[in-house]
Amino acid sequence: MPASSRKPRRRGALRGAARAAQAREVLKRLLAQYPDAHCALDFQNPYQLLVATILSAQCTDKRVNMVTPALFKKYPNARALARARPEDVEALIKSTGFFRNKARSLVGMAQAVTEHHAGAIPDSMDALTHLPGVGRKTANVILGNAFDRNEGIVVDTHVTRLADRLGLSKAKSAEKIEAELMPLFPRERWTILSHLLIEHGRRVCDARKPRCAECVLADICPSATAGPPGLRGTA
Repeated sequence: MPASSRKPRRRGALRGAARAAQAREVLKRLLAQYPDAHCALDFQNPYQLLVATILSAQCTDKRVNMVTPALFKKYPNARALARARPEDVEALIKSTGFFRNKARSLVGMAQAVTEHHAGAIPDSMDALTHLPGVGRKTANVILGNAFDRNEGIVVDTHVTRLADRLGLSKAKSAEKIEAELMPLFPRERWTILSHLLIEHGRRVCDARKPRCAECVLADICPSATAGPPGLRGTA
């Protein structure tokens, strides 16, 4: 069986100085590999990014970007969306999946923003996570990409998979993974780190068939099917 088609070996997380060294090298290489990594959702302001992020749950960014232009044209700001009928929003976002729940979250979010924040998307973790449909992951997206504030690390399925395969975290919950990743990377890099890992996960480190032979991290990846373990176990 070709190395590129084998499933990655599962190993424990690296520890101590080895894990810190691994994190530094991963960041360095991915920054060089994806110098233009950025948020894949199209937006022009915090309101648009928050709406798009809520829609992106269980949906591709590409699909969300196809849906949002018409949505933003009809509801250009939180005040307009707060007055919307859920069924009208549902019709515009149906192709993103779970559209009824998403419509309720969007209208509820907009109503809360209008009532408690004068129609402006708040720029704090606490205020954002008190909005309907907004958890820590979504709040991290908004703070990092709309407000340039590194309060945490966005942990999605790609980040979860790569943190595991690279030996950076074997935790199961997004909260624990985030807590383990944050001390390993400079705070000013937290937002870009997520984009780098997501980009690499989409292009190379596929969930089912990772292309290890093409991977810039293969020689330092404990799970790689090709190349030596590199920094694994170094002090």
